[in-house]
Order: sequence, then C-alpha cells, then structure tokens
Amino acid sequence: MNRRRRKELEKALLLLGEARDIIESVRDDEQDAYDNMPESFQYSDRGEAMSEYIDTIEDALSSIDDFSESLSDIAFG
Repeated sequence: MNRRRRKELEKALLLLGEARDIIESVRDDEQDAYDNMPESFQYSDRGEAMSEYIDTIEDALSSIDDFSESLSDIAFG
C-alpha cells in the first residue's frame, strides 16, 4: 500500500476513534440514567429497553474496536 492510501486509512482511524468516543459517552450517559432509576423502574418495559440499548451499544463498540484493529493492521502492519 502506498503512502497516500496509508494516510487515508490513518485519517479514517482517527475519525473512527472520535466516533467511538461519542458512542461511548452516550452509552455511559444511558448507563448512568439506568443506574439512577429506582429498581422497580429498571424492571419495567422502559428499564428493560434501556438495558437492551446499553447492550447493543456495547456490541457496536466492540465491532468498532475490531474494525479499527483490522484497519490498523493494514495501515501499520
């Protein structure tokens, strides 16, 4: 891979890192909101939906990490 394409991948990795930070912040905010709910509300439909959102966001973060690692291997490996 030539230098220009590696630079493009580096730029993409930086943007992915920024997106990951935003998504992680949203996950943390949602987790805090869930944790601050009374326990009886955590078992309500809304609480269960929030818990599912948190799990889905964590899965997405894991996918971003895997994708970033693959791109990093190409760009720097």
